[in-house]
Amino acid sequence: MLSPSLTTIRLFLHVLAAAIWVGGQIVLGAVVPRLRKVSPEATKAAARGFAAVAWPAYAVVMLTGLWNVAEIDVANTDTTYQITLFVKIVLAVATGVAAAAHSVASSKLVMALGGAIGLLAAVGAMFVGSLLTTGT
Repeated sequence: MLSPSLTTIRLFLHVLAAAIWVGGQIVLGAVVPRLRKVSPEATKAAARGFAAVAWPAYAVVMLTGLWNVAEIDVANTDTTYQITLFVKIVLAVATGVAAAAHSVASSKLVMALGGAIGLLAAVGAMFVGSLLTTGT
C-alpha cells in the first residue's frame, strides 16, 4: 500500500468536505419536497440539521482550498491554469454566498434562486476542481 502524505491528507479533506457540501445539497433538494408533504415543519428541522454539518464542511473546503493554492507556484503555471483556478475560486465563493442568501431569505424567490445558484456553483466548482487536478 502507498503511504499517505500531507498532500494526500489535504486533498482527501478537501474532497470529503466538498462531497458533504455538494452531495448534501442534492440529497436535501430531493428530500425537502417529500418532507413538506408529510410535515411542513420538518423541512426546517432538516435544513437546520443539514446546516450543522454543511457549514463546517464548507469552512473545511475553503481552508483546504486556500492550502491547496498555497502549495502551487501559481506564477509558474500557464495562463489557462490560472484562469481555471480563478473560475474555481469564484464558484467556491459563489456557492457559499448563494447558500447563505438561501438560508436567511424571507422571500420564496430569493430562497429558490439562492438554492439553485448555490447548487449549480457547487457542482461547477467540483467540476473545475477536477480540471485543475490534471492541469498541473
